[in-house]
This record gives sequence, C-alpha cells and structure tokens, in this order.
Amino acid sequence: MDAEISVEGLIQRAYDKLKASDAASALAALEEALQIDYDHPEVKYGLKCLHWWMEHTKRIDDLQDRYDKGGYILSQWKLYYSFLDLFAEVYEPCQYAVRQFVFSAALECFRDLLGDGNQHDPELLFQVGRCYKGLGDYEKALNYLEQAARFKREDSEAIAELADVNALLAENRAAKALFREAFFLDAQKIDLRSLESELILRLRERVRDLGYSGPELAEWMPVYGCLFGIFSVRRELKQSELGRLRQSIFSLENEIRGGSDQSALLKPRLINRYFWLIDHFENVRADPGLIEETMLKIKIIDPAVYDRYIR
Repeated sequence: MDAEISVEGLIQRAYDKLKASDAASALAALEEALQIDYDHPEVKYGLKCLHWWMEHTKRIDDLQDRYDKGGYILSQWKLYYSFLDLFAEVYEPCQYAVRQFVFSAALECFRDLLGDGNQHDPELLFQVGRCYKGLGDYEKALNYLEQAARFKREDSEAIAELADVNALLAENRAAKALFREAFFLDAQKIDLRSLESELILRLRERVRDLGYSGPELAEWMPVYGCLFGIFSVRRELKQSELGRLRQSIFSLENEIRGGSDQSALLKPRLINRYFWLIDHFENVRADPGLIEETMLKIKIIDPAVYDRYIR
C-alpha cells in the first residue's frame, strides 16, 4: 500500500512539474515511480507520452524565429493525435498535463511577438487564440480568435476554431452559425480533432456512426448538421455570395457529371451547397418551382438525404 501511495504521489508530482513546464523534473518523477512499480500502466503511459514530446521537440533549439518555434510546437500536436491512437486507454490527467505543457510553450513563443507591433497580424492572433483555447482559457481565446477572424473571413480553419470556442462558452447560436459557415468554406481545411465542444463532437460521432470517415466525414458533417437540426442558424446571402454559390454548384455538377474520381467528396459538398441555395430561395420567397427543382437534384444524388430532408 505504501508503495502504491508513493507511486501515485510521484505521478501527481510529474503532472504538476509538466504543467509548470519542467519536463526534466516530470521525467525524473515518472522514472522514480517506474522503479517502484515497473508494471504500473499509468506510469508507463506517462513516460511514453513525455518521451514522445521530448523526442519530437528536439529541433526547436535549432529554430531562431520565435514564431517558427511556436508553429512547430503546434504542428507536433496534430501528429500527437496519431500517436495517441496507438493506446487502448487514455489517461486524462496525463493528457491535461501534456496540454498545459505544450500550449504554454507555444504561447510563450507567440505572446512575446505581440509586443513587437504585430497586434494586427491575423495569423499571430489566430495562433495565440489557439493556444489559449488549448489551455482552457476560453474568454481570452475568444478575444484573439475574433480579432483573427475579422481578417480571415474566408479561412475555414479560423472560423471553425472561433465557432468551437463559442460553443465551449455556451454561445450556441453563434457557434452553430459559425460552424455552418466554416464547413461551407472548406471542410477539408478544418482539423476535426482540434475541435472540442460537445456540439461538434456529437455531430462528428453521429456522422461517423453512419459509416463515414477520413475526408468524407468532413464533407458529410455540414449535410447532417443541417439534417439533424444542428447547423440551424442561417443568414441571408449577399448578391456577390449568391453568384459565387451558383458558380460553385455549376462547377461541382460538371465535375460529378464528368465522372470525377473525387465524387465521394464532391457529392456531399454539392448537397450542402444545394441546402444553402434552398435557404436563399426561402429567404427571398422565390418561385416554389426553384426549390422543387433543387430538391429534385438532391433526390437524384442521394435519395436517403432527400427523404430525411423533407420529413
């Protein structure tokens, strides 16, 4: 029992040190715990995670630019998801400590740059916002991501991160509108695994349960987001936006008609644009025949989606 208590204490010490950005002391505590209980699953898990980060961040000292250092750290976070997939069980206290360690390190790099006349650099604002979100400071994340989004209106990744923070702050109406916008702009650019809010996680799981994965999953999410009533907050299109929407629909129809090898991605993308077009027709009270014509196109592409839509 004493050994178990000692091991648990060392594990907690390791997590505390990691959250305080002291990776070396965290590693020492876990190695000490391993000497007491060589088979302790959480100790072995923590060591593997810590060794992964220490190995993958070796080259940071070779980078001179602080922005490059911060960007490199965050780029490794995406790779870390794949590493975690190798484990049958994830220890959340360990992951929380790792998150604090990683995003604190990246934030330190980016935050120093804000005082160098870069307060209006959209990419820097975006990265700082991502770091605060990773650290769980959603109010600060919202502040920086809103500033970034003013400059990055056509950037689906930035809009999706802003939507996610709104959802984490229970601003669900704003979150739904922004998520719908982000997936319309470019579903493939959105890093689904970086999204944390229950609103989007539930949608992702429901669409995954339908059999979609990989790039197809991202394209079908806005379709089922509409069908499930999640992406329910809509806005009126400007005339210039309507023109681009029609052109996009025309191009997608031609690609699919031409037998594109990307049809699995293009079909849900086209259906989502049909949904936007139908919304426009309803908003301006257009000829009902235009809506019926668009619905018929959806029925031809995917009868199941059509049936669910008209329920």
